[in-house]
Amino acid sequence: MLGKIKKVFFSGIFGVLYISYIAQMVYVLGWVDSIDQKMGLLALLALEWLVLISARYLSKRSASSNTQRGGFNGHRR
Repeated sequence: MLGKIKKVFFSGIFGVLYISYIAQMVYVLGWVDSIDQKMGLLALLALEWLVLISARYLSKRSASSNTQRGGFNGHRR
């Protein structure tokens, strides 16, 4: 039960983060005037994208490793 709640919660959080990332990209491309500011903000968005993807990867990896352990000391009886 707790696993399902965590799965729904983290899926929702990552969904919000993806929407936020897209909104930031639209803002930078549409409303920032200076090309220097655009390039700097796009570089920060690229860094944010890498952090977001790595967090998603680590979240899925830890979730799958927790579900594979069956019994005592990781061994099934």
